[in-house]
Amino acid sequence: MADGAGESGYRYRRDREMARDASRVETFSDGVFAVVLTVMAVELLQYGPARAAGRELPDALAHAWPTYLAYVITFGIAGQIWLGHHNMWRYVVRVDQLLLVFNLLVLLFVAAIPFTADLLSDNLRAGAAEQRLTAALYLGTVLGESLFFNLSWWWARRRQLLHPDLDPQLARAVSRRLLVRPLLYLIAFAFVFVDPILSLVLYLLLVGLSLIRRPGDLPPAELGGEVSGRGR
Repeated sequence: MADGAGESGYRYRRDREMARDASRVETFSDGVFAVVLTVMAVELLQYGPARAAGRELPDALAHAWPTYLAYVITFGIAGQIWLGHHNMWRYVVRVDQLLLVFNLLVLLFVAAIPFTADLLSDNLRAGAAEQRLTAALYLGTVLGESLFFNLSWWWARRRQLLHPDLDPQLARAVSRRLLVRPLLYLIAFAFVFVDPILSLVLYLLLVGLSLIRRPGDLPPAELGGEVSGRGR
């Protein structure tokens, strides 16, 4: 036989295996992000401010500040991850098995964010040891997501899974941008052992900086223009 298989049976060839695009990965990932944001809101905000006997509403709202801080930071980080994922995957035109695994690992850490955020909000008034432990778990989760996000992009470039018209200089610029994010996260993470709340504030500042348009972000919409093709 032409493919080298014996007459006794068929032997598959790797070049005959079916490839697929990234549409199902994006749909599944968006579903996970939607669930994470919903669970986060339910877990952190379902009870509202505690109204202890004799406590007025302004005082109760002020007393619940750890919950609101955890919610704002977590929503900002999860939103930043979703934006990055949305922007990156518009360049991916094919997927392979390892890219799927890397993306699942990104989602593994994303799905853990509501749990660690809930721990964080419950322990920001605790002792120093509990503060550091819960902040380390929370920030370690975010750092883990960032590392596997970088691996996803690196593998997609290495295996030529990106759009063939993608400018190589733009691809390198996106790689540099993605690499900076975990490095900045590591710096913010180091402050956990100095002041956990300061470390969280630094993460919030990093989220704000991520809103500045950089290589790989969606371009501004043009009035009256047509929607650009995938990977443009």
